[in-house]
Amino acid sequence: MPVAKKKHRSNPEWIRRHVTDPYVKAATRHGYRSRAAYKLIEIDAKEKLLRPGMTVIDLGAAPGSWAQVVRERLTTGCAVRGRIVALDILPMDPLPDVQFIQGDFREEAVAAELAAALAGQKADVVLSDMAPNLSGIAAADAARSLHLAELALEFAIAHLKPDGALLVKAFQGSGYSQFVEQLKRGFASVAARKPPASRAESAETYLLARGLKRRENSTSAKGLK
Repeated sequence: MPVAKKKHRSNPEWIRRHVTDPYVKAATRHGYRSRAAYKLIEIDAKEKLLRPGMTVIDLGAAPGSWAQVVRERLTTGCAVRGRIVALDILPMDPLPDVQFIQGDFREEAVAAELAAALAGQKADVVLSDMAPNLSGIAAADAARSLHLAELALEFAIAHLKPDGALLVKAFQGSGYSQFVEQLKRGFASVAARKPPASRAESAETYLLARGLKRRENSTSAKGLK
């Protein structure tokens, strides 16, 4: 996530829910860095997004649970086939076979560093679990969330293979339907996915866009508005 989300870990209700959460228990049991791993696992089980030989970009990667899942999916035998590049404003403990860039994706220099890491190659999949630090002011939070989603879209359009896929976190609320329309103008298919691991009370959903349309019609997220 480009900006760390606050977790009210001193709240007794949060603590109770956390310690009894089956996904938290499963993550601990299987060595995943957070329960969020299961969101990607569940989406990938249905959509078959990840396979060996791919180049995958993981935006908002810390603490690294999605990168762990990607690494598993790209592994055949004892070797990882493909490339994984992860980015977050927060530090992330190293993962074998994962190139990590620490920086704020909202800054052009950081986005340029990520693009340079591809070394002229196109990505097969761009994953974005980015989310802002929520202020509690609905309009402001929606605007910040939308901005991050649009940046992920802009990057994906510039750096995906024609048959590539973008999986991006979005929040139901102001600007959501307009962002879906932006995705539809840039990609052949767009579908919303709410995996079971995503808490029912959360406004988050994941939008899966596949198949880039002709580049002259979708040169950037700004051009899609």
